This record gives sequence, C-alpha cells and structure tokens, in this order.
Amino acid sequence: MADADLDVIIRQVAKQQNKTLLAAAKNRRDHYLALAAKATDAGKKERFKQLARHATEHGAFAAKRLLVSADNTADSYARSMRIAAEAPIAKATVAKKPAPVAKKAAPAKKVAKNKKA
Repeated sequence: MADADLDVIIRQVAKQQNKTLLAAAKNRRDHYLALAAKATDAGKKERFKQLARHATEHGAFAAKRLLVSADNTADSYARSMRIAAEAPIAKATVAKKPAPVAKKAAPAKKVAKNKKA
C-alpha cells in the first residue's frame, strides 16, 4: 500500500466504514424487531417496528453521506495532485545583492521668524 495513491486508500477505508455502519444499523433493526416480537400490546409492537424502520433508514442515509463525502475528498485530492504535477516547477532564484537605495534629500530647515511688535 506504500505505492498506492491516497485517493484509492480513502475510497477503500470509506467502503470498510460503510460496511461496518450498515451492519450496526442492521443489528439495531434486529434489536427493535426482537423487542416488537416480545411486546404484548399492539401499540408497543407497532412502535418498535417503526423504530426498526427508522434505524434502517437513518443508517442507510448515514452510510450514503459517508460514501459521498469520501468520494468528494478522494476526487479533490486526485485533482489537486494532478494540478500540482502539471504546474511548472519554479526555478530557485540566486540571491542577488539588493539594489542601492537612493538617499532622500534632507527636509529644508524652517526659518524662525521673530514676531516682535
């Protein structure tokens, strides 16, 4: 993996996390369905089934957002590396002596006037 591009690694990690996230959502759904099966009241049973549907939905949405975010990140990285590879390499500038700075003329002295009446 040392020679692999970072964008490929980003996508692989996202796929692994996606599988883990979907498995956790499925476990949560199964938990709520088990509670629904044990419920004696019809209202509680329906509530647990609804929670199971919501757990599955939210898990799928989170997994989708994770994949989209990882794809955007991987594409951005690949694009920036492509642009950097195409950019011209700046030549190292040799240190030059600074140009002599012209001295400014000294300001004219003010002549004090005597104000005697």
